[in-house]
Amino acid sequence: MNGTIGAKVNTGATIIKELRFFLGALSFSQLIQHMSETTTSPKITAYLKTFCGWSEGIRAIMRKYELPYEEKDIIKNPAFRWEMEQRSGQSLSPCVEIDGHMLPDISGEEVEKWMAKNGYFQANDAAPDAPINSSCTDEQHAAMAMGSSPIPGKIRFLD
Repeated sequence: MNGTIGAKVNTGATIIKELRFFLGALSFSQLIQHMSETTTSPKITAYLKTFCGWSEGIRAIMRKYELPYEEKDIIKNPAFRWEMEQRSGQSLSPCVEIDGHMLPDISGEEVEKWMAKNGYFQANDAAPDAPINSSCTDEQHAAMAMGSSPIPGKIRFLD
């Protein structure tokens, strides 16, 4: 499964419309239209830091399941940090909002579990392209504190 399955499909309305189709009260084209309306991608907003192991874990899950999402960099744009704090009720990141449900201070591993549990996709055993439950190294934190950020996409993780 490639993970591009969208929002939950098995709603009461969907089951009723499928039943109406099988009973002949709904045409095939009406059923297809309804199914396409109920399988849209979830609306995902991720409040992430530019260079952060936890944030990269969120990105890795989005890439693993090919999920479209809006990234709001809370380091480059302080207004996004304020927005995250207002929406989540706390100041820790990353935070991910999925279809209006806020997941505050969360790892990529936790996002994957939450989305699978809530029917957004079926989890698979494919390895993500970055660790999904790891912070940055002390070296990376020191470099960021000195103002020299690592190269984008080149976060190193220690075992």
